[in-house]
Amino acid sequence: MKKVLICLILCSFLAPVAAQSLSAKAETFLNTLSEELREKANFTLEDEERYNMNYVPLPRKGPTFHDFDDKQTDAAIDLLRSSLGKEGFRKSQEIMALEKVLRVIEDNANDTMPDGRPRRDPLNYHFCIFGQPSSKTPWGWRFEGHHLSLNFTSSDGKLSASTPSFFGTNPGIVATAEQKGKEVLREEASLGFNLINSMGDVQLKTARFSEEAPNDVISVNNRIALALTPTGISYTALSEDQKEQLLKLVDVYLTTFEPDFEARFWKKIQKAGIENLSFAWAGSLQPGSGHYYRIQGPMLLIEYDNTQNNANHAHAVVRDLSNDYGADVLKEHYKKHHH
Repeated sequence: MKKVLICLILCSFLAPVAAQSLSAKAETFLNTLSEELREKANFTLEDEERYNMNYVPLPRKGPTFHDFDDKQTDAAIDLLRSSLGKEGFRKSQEIMALEKVLRVIEDNANDTMPDGRPRRDPLNYHFCIFGQPSSKTPWGWRFEGHHLSLNFTSSDGKLSASTPSFFGTNPGIVATAEQKGKEVLREEASLGFNLINSMGDVQLKTARFSEEAPNDVISVNNRIALALTPTGISYTALSEDQKEQLLKLVDVYLTTFEPDFEARFWKKIQKAGIENLSFAWAGSLQPGSGHYYRIQGPMLLIEYDNTQNNANHAHAVVRDLSNDYGADVLKEHYKKHHH
């Protein structure tokens, strides 16, 4: 059974997506669950658990693929696939598969979590639904486990927030036989290096705020992400080619989102002013040593950090400084309906 589940999870991105609303898919998923599993999966929209974001191996709430039969797994994967863009779904599956690589590298098959499950486990990813899935009233859901924390809010029948959105990889580049050469966040790394190394001395002095990279993304799992300083080099101080490179890098992160939400997120960035974007770098200018960058705007924060495991362990996160967890949308909803 577990081999079947792993195949369903790691191969399911090949299947077509049915034309069905996200709320209907969430309700379909909940309806496949037993009463016990549904109770584990479903929380109120206001529950503090909704903001319990994390991306390290630790005990979590919500059922996992270990708890699901084939039908439940299909419904769970369909919900995830429908909440992400093609690239976001691909990366989520490949990051889960890296757990098998880690188990071999670390030779820790007997290393277990407090609940007795293996610490490195491609099935140990949790589903939580917050509120009642509906096309009329707000609700949310989360998919989370080691190196993945994907948080969604839906209102008016569409995704109104898809942040915080965290993807991490360990190894950053796989060196062992299984999946050798795999680099899930390849574009995030290569485009960042291309941009920083295209800069002249004056630009570099502004963009690179430290020769040492921080040991993680600075926003970590904070419930509220704040603008960071120093901001680095402004979009307006870049050449036309560099501006194009920066927007291409932003696009790599945004294409992980569901296409309709991605388009609306881009419009939101444009409304806040493309000219207000900035790019900041810390650490090594070449792969192999610790490095970090961030892209920041009035409502946007993107961070990428690769310092652990000899700079072969990457963390990447997108935060909406105005609407993480749908905060802005929910504020307006409660203002209208609860006075």
